Amino acid sequence: MRFFLPLVFSAFLLVSSCTNKSDDTTLTTLYFIRHAEKDRSNPENKNPHLTTTGLNRAQYWSEIFKNVKFDAIYSTDYNRTIETAKPTANSNNLTIQIYDAIQLDTRNILENNKGNNVLIVGHSDTTPKFVNKFLGTESYLDIDDSNNGNLYILTITDTMVTDLLLTVNPQQ
Repeated sequence: MRFFLPLVFSAFLLVSSCTNKSDDTTLTTLYFIRHAEKDRSNPENKNPHLTTTGLNRAQYWSEIFKNVKFDAIYSTDYNRTIETAKPTANSNNLTIQIYDAIQLDTRNILENNKGNNVLIVGHSDTTPKFVNKFLGTESYLDIDDSNNGNLYILTITDTMVTDLLLTVNPQQ
C-alpha cells in the first residue's frame, strides 16, 4: 500500500503530461496546493513564515513533483505560500510569479500558460475557490485548517476540463 499512491500519482502524471497530436488538442495541466504548515505562535502576525514541519513539507512537495516539468509557478504574495513554492521553483529553475488571491484570474492564467504544466500555491479558502472557478462549479469546499496535503489536478483542453483531488502527506 505504501507504494500504491506514488504509483497512481506517477501514472496520472504520465497520462496528463501527454498531448493528443492527432486532433491538435492542447493539454494544459494545473496543479493546486495549499501552503504548508505556518507558524501560529503569534496570532496577530498576518504574514507568518513556515514552521520546520512546513519547510519539510515544501521540500516534500518538490520531491512529489520531481517528474513534472513545470513551465510556471504561481503563489500569493505571502511568506508561507512563497516558501512552499520555492523548492519546486528552484528545482525547475523558475521564478515564482505572484497572483492576486482576491481576483483569481483564470483567463489570464490560461492565456499565459496554454499547453503548460503550472503549479499554483494558495490558501485553505482560495485554493478550492480557484479550482471551482476553472471548473465552473462549486465542487470543492474550503480546506480544513489542519489539512496541508490536498493536491488538486486540473487537465484542460479546448473542449474539456477534468479534475482530480489527492491527499499527499509525508510518511511519519
